[in-house]
Amino acid sequence: MALPRCGLRAVMLAVALPLLFSSVAEAGTVGINYGRVANDLPNPAAVVQLMKQQGITQVKLYDTEPTVLRALANTGIKVVVALPNEQLLAAASRPNYALAWVRRNVAAYYPATQTQGIAVGNEVFASAKNMTAQLVPAMTNVHAALARLGLDKAVKVSSPIALTALAGSYPPSAGVFREDLATAVMKPMLDFLAQTGSYLMVNAYPFFAYSGNADVISLDYALFRPNAGVLDGGSGLKYYSLLDAQLDAVFAAVSKLGNNYNGVRVVVSETGWPSKGDAKETGAAAANAAAYNGNLVRRVLSGNAGTPRRPDADMDVYLFALFNENQKPGPTSERNYGVFYPNQQKVYDVDFVLGGGNSAAGGKDNGGLGWQDNGGGNTATGGAVAGGGVKATSTGEAWCVANAMAGEERLQKALDYACGPGGADCKAIQPGAACFEPNTMVAHASYAFNDYYQRKGRTIGTCDFAGAAYVVNQAPKMGKCELPSTV
Repeated sequence: MALPRCGLRAVMLAVALPLLFSSVAEAGTVGINYGRVANDLPNPAAVVQLMKQQGITQVKLYDTEPTVLRALANTGIKVVVALPNEQLLAAASRPNYALAWVRRNVAAYYPATQTQGIAVGNEVFASAKNMTAQLVPAMTNVHAALARLGLDKAVKVSSPIALTALAGSYPPSAGVFREDLATAVMKPMLDFLAQTGSYLMVNAYPFFAYSGNADVISLDYALFRPNAGVLDGGSGLKYYSLLDAQLDAVFAAVSKLGNNYNGVRVVVSETGWPSKGDAKETGAAAANAAAYNGNLVRRVLSGNAGTPRRPDADMDVYLFALFNENQKPGPTSERNYGVFYPNQQKVYDVDFVLGGGNSAAGGKDNGGLGWQDNGGGNTATGGAVAGGGVKATSTGEAWCVANAMAGEERLQKALDYACGPGGADCKAIQPGAACFEPNTMVAHASYAFNDYYQRKGRTIGTCDFAGAAYVVNQAPKMGKCELPSTV
């Protein structure tokens, strides 16, 4: 690995860093799922105002409620609407029904309401199995209706699938669609998506995999936190994120239907983590929900969302969900996926923009590097962003560690800045010094990032480095080297 570089060489290198960072893949987007299976939610106008305040620019709905679509008009928020499972048969068998539906629910509001997608059905293979054969014909008729109205270029058609569409997903390279779906449904769907320039929607929940297998799956692996990683013996790829493994299982399944489908993008149409659950729902907790959603948001918005199988791909994600919904059936977790309570207070703290509403105003840009240097001054909140979005008070212990998923190139650039213009004391990670071992990029970068973070008073925005670092509240283990929680 390259060693930390201090002094004049690092200063000279920092001048070139903006050019180097411009080569990073374009960042994806983060939206929210707005479900309404509740009797205590704010009115749509108030909900839209909340989304605007939080910087939410994309929303996915589960219907085409007129009051919601009108409230979203002239806001600039991009919308995905849904044709419910109950209407699949009519849309599949009657082109005129699909045309009338598009006229009434999309064209009537467009372009004031910026509908950009239509989700035809939702998890049909799991929740409406008798409609499986109608799915692609319904998608085809809806797209034909959009084309007839001149909206097919602006509005894409897809259908969210659950991971239960896979017959196998471990290791990721063994991902394959179920035999009853592969040829009969998935191949025609992928043909449709490729021909229309659309994307495959996937609902992916690492929580379910972790909760049911907590004895063998690391919580850190599920929450995008530093971990030893899991090797896929079939591909030789190493995974540091359970979501990456789930998505790559989908990519592997897609590839097995034909290499011509490899260009079809995947949008994560639902993902999230519950803040509360029943006793048997291991891992359902607000701190874990904040860590999962917060770390995922920062990863996506910093352009670091590629998977081991598709490292250069960006990722669009819709978090589930905007509110806790008190009328959803099932275990306690089903009613506790919301980022907000119905009274519009946050269940836990997570931002929808990089730096977000918690960034100190007037921060100094570090030469175009993509993160803020707040100069170590106190902020209004007086806390650090911890565990992916939870605020820890300035009196508690907190450390800044490297994000292994950022990759060595990005970590090296951030390390160069921290040890150079950033002013971190990196003597301890030089050869022969106390923290040179373990001699890894992640360990050295963690030391440098943490020193920088502590010197800046642990102020918000000083542990991010364009997604290459994040805050933890438990002392990191770096061999025999202990990272200080103060300087």
